[in-house]
Amino acid sequence: MAFVNYTTKNIAIKIVYYGPGLSGKTTNLRFIYSKMDPDSRGDLLCLETPLERTIFFDLLPIKAGLIRDFRVHFQLMTVPGQVFYEASRKSVLKGADGIVFVADSQIPLLDANLENFDGLRKNLVDFNVDLNFIPLVFQYNKRDLDNLIPVETFNSLLNPLNLPYIESSALNGEGVFETLKQIAKMTVPVVREKIFGEKKEPEEEEKEKRKEAVQKAKEEREKVKMEREKEKKDIEFVGKKKDPQIRMTKIKFQSQADIESQVDKLAKEFLKK
Repeated sequence: MAFVNYTTKNIAIKIVYYGPGLSGKTTNLRFIYSKMDPDSRGDLLCLETPLERTIFFDLLPIKAGLIRDFRVHFQLMTVPGQVFYEASRKSVLKGADGIVFVADSQIPLLDANLENFDGLRKNLVDFNVDLNFIPLVFQYNKRDLDNLIPVETFNSLLNPLNLPYIESSALNGEGVFETLKQIAKMTVPVVREKIFGEKKEPEEEEKEKRKEAVQKAKEEREKVKMEREKEKKDIEFVGKKKDPQIRMTKIKFQSQADIESQVDKLAKEFLKK
């Protein structure tokens, strides 16, 4: 849920970049950070625990636009990509106003994309949030490489509701700001309704249509997983290109609960500015 400061007239909207490890989530934030005017961005932070010191958790507040006479800030965050950090991934999702699902377009990574997307849905359920009714944009990343998953396959398995999707190469900056603008465009009206008016719920018929489409896509994902299990062989991953050097502040904590507390604190402090 967006943070609101009625005294300073500021609203902080939380956008989470979610997806498999090395799919390009951190690369997105680094590119955005590098292109933003220093006066319109906060510090790029990496919050670490003793067990997760190599996993980036980026906080990037961006000032942008107005909702009525309130100034809007977008706080962009990533989750650890590896599934064994499920608790951390889940805690970062808490209170998200919008989500960008960053999919790795390389064919060997199809299973990882499917697993992460199903995990996203399950984690949101624990917060009583239905993935079918939260602002969501798909970014099909690494389209500059070879041996790619067709966009049609991605949309069939992940995006049965025909939500916005962007083909991108985050390392080169292609599609990065288009993705950010799209999720901002979708999220702001929802936040406006939650804060200043009654939330308009979809009609029951629309809910049923969405559920049917999502269930069909889920069945297709399960079928694909089973087929790929039979065909599994040794695979070779494309080497990760070196990211441009960007200054990042690292802060160490003892537990994930400490990180959650710090994120809330940072969000509220930024609203005072």
